[in-house]
Amino acid sequence: MQIREMNFKELETIYEVILQQYAELSYKEFDDLAYDMRHMEYKMIGMLERGELMCYAGVAVQTNFYYKRHLFIFDLVADKKYRGRDYTNQMLEYLETYARTAMCANIVLSSNIESTDAQVFYEKNGFNKKSSIFFKNIEYGDNK
Repeated sequence: MQIREMNFKELETIYEVILQQYAELSYKEFDDLAYDMRHMEYKMIGMLERGELMCYAGVAVQTNFYYKRHLFIFDLVADKKYRGRDYTNQMLEYLETYARTAMCANIVLSSNIESTDAQVFYEKNGFNKKSSIFFKNIEYGDNK
């Protein structure tokens, strides 16, 4: 097993796993968004064994006044075939090392408010609820 940064040639492999979390996401939209996120140094981290993606994390080192320099975890998804096998714990351990290497003060993520399992998982892994995220959908162009 290896954990490594994945590249844009592997988007189809990533999409198969990310689709399990974002069922409404088309491949074209996923592809477009992945390329758009490059400007923020979005990194695609995969846990693979024999070329099969078992767990995926999408992360970026960011800085703001609230969290200081931090690693933001945008996505953390274990393939449903491998859930319950400790891979997400191993990925979080890897990401903590990654954050320390990048001289981050914190690791930050947002969890779906409806997913109590995810919230329990993160709390067991040392995360504390720090804030709430508010969301407002605005309509523009093709988004109407």
